[in-house]
Amino acid sequence: MTWLLRRVGWAVFVVWAVVSLAFVVNNLVPGDPARMVAGVQARPADVARIREQLGLGAPPLVQYARFWRRLVHVGPRDVAKGDPVHSSCGVVIALGHEALHVDLGRSYQLGQPVVDVVATRLPRTFALALAGLLLQLLFGVATGALAASRRGSWIDRWVVGTSVLGVSAPTFLIALVLQIIFAQTLRWLPLDGFGKTFADHARCLVLPALTLGVYGAAYYTRLTRDELSVLLQQDWIRTARAKGLPPRGVLRHALRAALVPLVTSAGLDFGALMGGAVVTEQVFRWPGLGQLAVTAMLNRDGPLILASVVVSSVAIVASSVAVDALQLRLDPRTRARS
Repeated sequence: MTWLLRRVGWAVFVVWAVVSLAFVVNNLVPGDPARMVAGVQARPADVARIREQLGLGAPPLVQYARFWRRLVHVGPRDVAKGDPVHSSCGVVIALGHEALHVDLGRSYQLGQPVVDVVATRLPRTFALALAGLLLQLLFGVATGALAASRRGSWIDRWVVGTSVLGVSAPTFLIALVLQIIFAQTLRWLPLDGFGKTFADHARCLVLPALTLGVYGAAYYTRLTRDELSVLLQQDWIRTARAKGLPPRGVLRHALRAALVPLVTSAGLDFGALMGGAVVTEQVFRWPGLGQLAVTAMLNRDGPLILASVVVSSVAIVASSVAVDALQLRLDPRTRARS
């Protein structure tokens, strides 16, 4: 419990630091959000009025204090229609007639509560991150184990060479190649988009998930091969072979010992993907958090930018804490060091 409290405290500090840095950068970037909302041809009086409505006329420190005071607070459980104070809130935990709310403000460009926008985009990014990570592990662990079991052979050299090519290729190049093969040439899958039905969503998910899978699998191939190459030379593996354990059983035995670095990398990668696979979502027009963050930055939509940073930092920090906790279960030796 002491370890958990220490890790949670550190996680809260990291999220606060990252979001505060994003707030400062957002205020220092040239450009006037009020001007972008009003339009290029708007009169100065209209721009000033919009700036006052958005709360941009207050000093930066006042805006910073308002942001944190509004972000997580206790308010009425049932928000009245048209309530200017709580209309952009999202209920997290009900506490009788009161509730713990998360309020990220309202989007400058969309005019909607940011909580609602993020709640719509988050499941899409989660589906893409989960599918992409599963494909990375499926391809990477399988090819890495094959290369380690055939170390020094032409199979090993071919797998290593292919993994180097996969790591070196940028994500957008992999995406374009997959689009040309499966969408334009074979016409098996949609080129991009999201679709309207669940079946359309699933078909549109295949190519972006496969892009992330091919790109990340190259890294997991090298990691699995290197870990297993060392483990297969250990004395306890030689003992297992001497006792008559078949090659497949020996490899499965070694894979169990290689879980710690694999779980660590997979957990951190999932947190990063939950922050938004920006390039992949842009190429395939997948309406997730990554695409939302790019649009928010181009439009200088402050509430959406800060919401993207909050979600990304929380996802990465939460994944890090979960990975550390899982390591304690997988490798008891880490308990003494923690």
